[in-house]
Amino acid sequence: MNDTYTLPDDHGLIRRATRADVPTIVRMLADDYLGQGREILSDPLPESYYQAFEAIHSDPQQFLAVLERDSQIIGTLQLTFIPGLSNQGATRAQVEAVRVDSRFRGQKLGEAMMHWAIERAREAGCKTLQLTTDKSRKDAQRFYTRLGFYSTHEGMKLKL
Repeated sequence: MNDTYTLPDDHGLIRRATRADVPTIVRMLADDYLGQGREILSDPLPESYYQAFEAIHSDPQQFLAVLERDSQIIGTLQLTFIPGLSNQGATRAQVEAVRVDSRFRGQKLGEAMMHWAIERAREAGCKTLQLTTDKSRKDAQRFYTRLGFYSTHEGMKLKL
């Protein structure tokens, strides 16, 4: 997989995130009612963020992406490829932590990032692209439905 992709319609470019991007990514993750309770915005950031970045960055099945326009990071998502035996040995792609900087929402940037992820999953031969979204994120659910995603399973989590 390439490390840089130019998006159509002057939406910017998607590139593999670098360690220097971590503070901006964390700021976007914290920029909503759910993220505010999960993330820690301090200077410097807790080392756990950088340890997680290194684990993601060193794994060839992971692509932590940032959307950059005019030398400014305005979006992010993580794309993970999951090999499996189910469905005749199909590989799935999982999208996590999709965020667009709140100052740039409403410009179809999230849609452009998701189309990018869909194409990367197809190129990788994945049979499915999956994601989860919190039940309280009604706008996100409408967004993903508009892109062709549909609810097929009930997600369950166990906090550890």
